Amino acid sequence: MARRLRFNGTGSGVNGCPAVHEDLDTGEVIIHGPALTDPDDLARLRHLGEGEVPIVVPRELLVDFGPNEATRVPDIIGLDEFDRLFTQFKHTAWRLESRRRYASDEVTETYAQFVAGDPVDWEGRDAEWCAERREQTALGKRFERVRVVDMPPTPGQLYLLDNARRNSAVGEHIRQLRRVDADRLHLPHEDFWIFDSRLVALLHFDGADNLVNVELITEPVEVNRYVQARDAAEHFAVPYEEFSAGLAADEWTGGGTGDHRLPAGAGSAWGSAA
Repeated sequence: MARRLRFNGTGSGVNGCPAVHEDLDTGEVIIHGPALTDPDDLARLRHLGEGEVPIVVPRELLVDFGPNEATRVPDIIGLDEFDRLFTQFKHTAWRLESRRRYASDEVTETYAQFVAGDPVDWEGRDAEWCAERREQTALGKRFERVRVVDMPPTPGQLYLLDNARRNSAVGEHIRQLRRVDADRLHLPHEDFWIFDSRLVALLHFDGADNLVNVELITEPVEVNRYVQARDAAEHFAVPYEEFSAGLAADEWTGGGTGDHRLPAGAGSAWGSAA
């Protein structure tokens, strides 16, 4: 069976070699780079076994991308502490939303209105949340999200596309990315926030799509992996208004073979709740 390998990073900005990968099941580290071939150098190596290939890598590669702990103990925080992160960060808060549904959305009055086909009036909804976002963006901080969307979108994804009007009104920047593109980019199938490119809040959900806890990640190697995912997602995602217009015109679905459609009259006013 093929290994489940995760790319950690490379010390090269040109050809991608050398690089470090990890086996997600065994924890083993795989390094590739130029082979050491000089006979005199090979003769000086100790304990070089049959079939082993010595390679040469910069010291910085292991410092930057090698695991710092043999076994990492998850740092789980409560939801109150998680909420405080949204006022304590200094510059940027960025989220990847990769799920097909969120149970917390489906118990709201706005979701009931949306699935019934009624227009949703987002004014006055979640006033405290909106006020906090406005306060933070007024300080020059940035809130950004990329939402992964199936083709055709699920009802929950269409709801969040409509909800983007509220998020944008309070200063968030919302972009959409088709799941086929997310898979092509090998983005993680996770929901997470990145704060100031130094701290990751990984959101854990149960089998019923309820948020159960949040894991803080500060190890530089791990944070760097999520930052790379952010950069790739941002490069290929499109503003929610553009995505909505294309979806309404069936440009994204290739002719509209799915059952789900944007509600009539939505136009380009379509992308999370908090």
